[in-house]
Amino acid sequence: MTILKSICIIIAVFLWTGLLAPFQILVLLFFKKHRYKIPQIYHAGLCRLLQVEVIVSGEISQLRPTLFVLNHISWLDIPVVGKVIPGNFVAKTDVENYPLVGAVSKLQETIFIERTRPSIMGHKGEMQGHLENGDNLILFPEGTSSNGIILQPFKSSYLALAEREIEGRHLPVQPVTIAYSRHRNMSLTRGNMSVVAWVGDEELLAHVWAFLRTGKVTAELRFHKPVTIDDYDSRKTLASDCQLTIAMGLSRALTGRTEAE
Repeated sequence: MTILKSICIIIAVFLWTGLLAPFQILVLLFFKKHRYKIPQIYHAGLCRLLQVEVIVSGEISQLRPTLFVLNHISWLDIPVVGKVIPGNFVAKTDVENYPLVGAVSKLQETIFIERTRPSIMGHKGEMQGHLENGDNLILFPEGTSSNGIILQPFKSSYLALAEREIEGRHLPVQPVTIAYSRHRNMSLTRGNMSVVAWVGDEELLAHVWAFLRTGKVTAELRFHKPVTIDDYDSRKTLASDCQLTIAMGLSRALTGRTEAE
């Protein structure tokens, strides 16, 4: 992709953001029950502009609220997931200061937390409030991004909310695999996954710029069977099982297999 085309995409993203942001503000002020409509439209538009094809398989939990837990690979995860799942992201506080991303995240009522256990526990009240309002939460229990091939261990403290009851029942938890399987119609492997995987200390803007020059990618969202804490003896076991389920889904996606195989 030429430099000129990449610059045009950046301009289009800013224009798209500027177009929809006022509508989201109005929705939050006067039509709050529809607060996820604009973000989903916005993220769908971003995926189109960034040439990210999103393939969805499995059944999305229709129970409200649901805690969606996913593996984390890239900044691209946000538009990919935000296009499909209506809910509030739980993100690290660093995101709040990212150019453009921070402002957009606030308009989507993202919950910002530190990656330490005390901070996570300290935000349980805020997250509980969202859940009691029927808001889905979208959580990345690794606490950081992975290389797109192997998951980082899931932190069980992130799943403490699963122990809470909402209207007399424990919160449904749905594991979801996000996988980037193809780039320019070629399979993504360990050797070229850096096209999308944003890990380590790599600068965000540098990675975004490099991605814009690479062309089309395919992202897969695989929704697995929802579970509750009632199915496990502890939240640590719940976290481990969700991690295993998502890891198996990632392996299947990267090797072109369906969940039934």
